[in-house]
Amino acid sequence: MLKKKKTEVYALGRYISLSADKARRVIDQIRGRSYEETLMILELMPYRACYPIMKLVYSAAVNASSNMASNEANLVISKAEVNEGTTAKKFKPRARGRSYAIKRTTCHITIVVKDISLDDEYEQWIYDDVYNSGGVWDKK
Repeated sequence: MLKKKKTEVYALGRYISLSADKARRVIDQIRGRSYEETLMILELMPYRACYPIMKLVYSAAVNASSNMASNEANLVISKAEVNEGTTAKKFKPRARGRSYAIKRTTCHITIVVKDISLDDEYEQWIYDDVYNSGGVWDKK
């Protein structure tokens, strides 16, 4: 029986005090990019969601280096998703005996990192994606 070598490692952040929509705005920018490029993008973006996402990306890279002994130059963000977490509800007293609901939303962020040096079909996937999708102009 052949054992397939594991090429993906993940980091999971749960109950992060952010709105899921605000975290998705940042996650959509880093999905599919390399590790170094992702860190540069996250450092330069002006959103509050960048810091916890950068911590998760760094944690996923450390997990990959300790579990698979992979180099940071070979890492690619293969999957990144944001799910809604629990919502804490508080009531603030207002005028005339009324109350006002305050909702604190949380989210769960999952970052999956893939080592492209261990994956054989990654190079073929990039070649097929770029040259067969019309992304590169035709040389005639």
